[in-house]
Amino acid sequence: MRKSSAFSVSRPALHGLTLAAAMTLAGGASSAMAQDKVLRIAMTAGDIPRTSGQPDQGFEGNRFTGIPLYDALTHWDLSKADKPSELIPGLALSWAVNDKDKTKWVFKLRPGVKFHDGSAFNADAVVWNVGKVLDKEAEQYDPAQVGVTASRMPTLRTAKKIDDLTVELTTSEPDAFLPINLTNLFMASPAHWAKKLVAVPATVSGKAERSKAAWTAFAADPAGSGPFKAARFVARERFEMVKNSAYWDPKRTPTIDRVVLLPLPEANSRTAALMSGQVDWIEAPAPDALDALKGRGFKVYSNLQPHIWPWQFSFVEGSPWLDKRVRHAANLCVDRASMKQLLGGMMEPATGIFEPGHPWRGNPSFQIKYDVAAGKALMEQAGHTAAKPLKVKIQTSASGSGQMQPLPMNEFIQETLKQCHFDVQFDVVEWNTLFSGWRLGAKDPGANKASATNVTAATMDPFFAMVRFVSTKSFPPLSNNWGFYSNPKVDAVVDKARTTFDAKERDKALAELHTLVVDESPFLFVAHDVGPRAMSAKVGNVVQPQSWFIDIATMTMK
Repeated sequence: MRKSSAFSVSRPALHGLTLAAAMTLAGGASSAMAQDKVLRIAMTAGDIPRTSGQPDQGFEGNRFTGIPLYDALTHWDLSKADKPSELIPGLALSWAVNDKDKTKWVFKLRPGVKFHDGSAFNADAVVWNVGKVLDKEAEQYDPAQVGVTASRMPTLRTAKKIDDLTVELTTSEPDAFLPINLTNLFMASPAHWAKKLVAVPATVSGKAERSKAAWTAFAADPAGSGPFKAARFVARERFEMVKNSAYWDPKRTPTIDRVVLLPLPEANSRTAALMSGQVDWIEAPAPDALDALKGRGFKVYSNLQPHIWPWQFSFVEGSPWLDKRVRHAANLCVDRASMKQLLGGMMEPATGIFEPGHPWRGNPSFQIKYDVAAGKALMEQAGHTAAKPLKVKIQTSASGSGQMQPLPMNEFIQETLKQCHFDVQFDVVEWNTLFSGWRLGAKDPGANKASATNVTAATMDPFFAMVRFVSTKSFPPLSNNWGFYSNPKVDAVVDKARTTFDAKERDKALAELHTLVVDESPFLFVAHDVGPRAMSAKVGNVVQPQSWFIDIATMTMK
């Protein structure tokens, strides 16, 4: 669904459940289920994230159907709230790059891990899961899972078994970021998928068609190795998981019996569902309801996250953002402090991807602040006036993973940029359409001639925070350089950071890279998310980490 407008008054119709439907679904538990400890979650997504191993719906998919159902070789530590999440062993106990050939890594695997179907996790499973997204000749290759995976680990090329518990991964070039990127490669059960393939009717011919049918069946009955197991799936309505009592990590073995995921993309509907007792947890509550929620005993959790809310500019021919004066002017003409008030305090103003004090901040010469006079002066130097404003079109969504409150936030920016001679129009699309288009780029017809895209981004590591947006090697469809930004100086620093395996020296290179990113401003830097979510007081042991993710497995229900 698409709507092009200034959307200053009306709202587009939303995909996903209506409030009445959500209440019916959430309240329709059986008597047996009523005896369980059940956690009901209202997501911002308009659909259930893909369950076949590599979720869609942005990182909300990783949060709700990736991390609970599956494991990766490396994990994020989500157990602490007082410092940024760090990389820790997952299904790999250890890893090391080859000193003589830094395109080769050896991963030692965790013994004794079982998939939900009872089959063993081993090196063969790792090779198989790499093949599902990278090897077009592999029987299990699934194009539907490629886009959301390959763009997150663009240098990984092959996997080779050394022994049952050792695997060698090879990259296209030396890449110190690989262990971080592998948090996004979730391990599905090859044996379970093979059973689905055997069950595909003989009338379905052709390797690709049979593989697709097997993955469709797998998605309805998935098997990973995570702390929860799939129990019930109804497309666009609900997904239920039950605890995996045999999970390999005792610290993350759930005590909650069942988790119910409901797509509910409209903030007021989510808030009403929580207040009426139909759900126990909502993502991104309506800002004007925060005081009421707290007054009724609900707990509101937030923490500064490595996650930025930007506009990502187009640099294709004819883009209004090719002029750096225009990019700087936009960054000077957004009143972020007032936006924070609009959101009930649930954001932090962004003056770059990283703020002062962060080791990757660097020392930008361009200081992002609210300075209308300076912004107007730059616009007038570029030939734009109140009588001849610069027209820009931004593609955004009405809701979605990490999008915070996209319509009111964009309306606010629209108004505040008017004073600096911008005429802002919007193209509103469904969240997953926007997210999928992120990899296709500004030249794709789906961009609808937008000159910027408003997709929020996790910034917990160098690749996700900067490299995928500014490297020439990250042009679509390889990764998320949506605007086709290219700068030889930036590319040189990216290469230096990626091939530096000493952490302190790599930090210096990343600070140099961030300095260039702020000075060049390929983004309108707006806000850092604090991940507000509201929960019933019945939900216990909640750790709101400094991460875009959160661990359901360690929570409790009264």
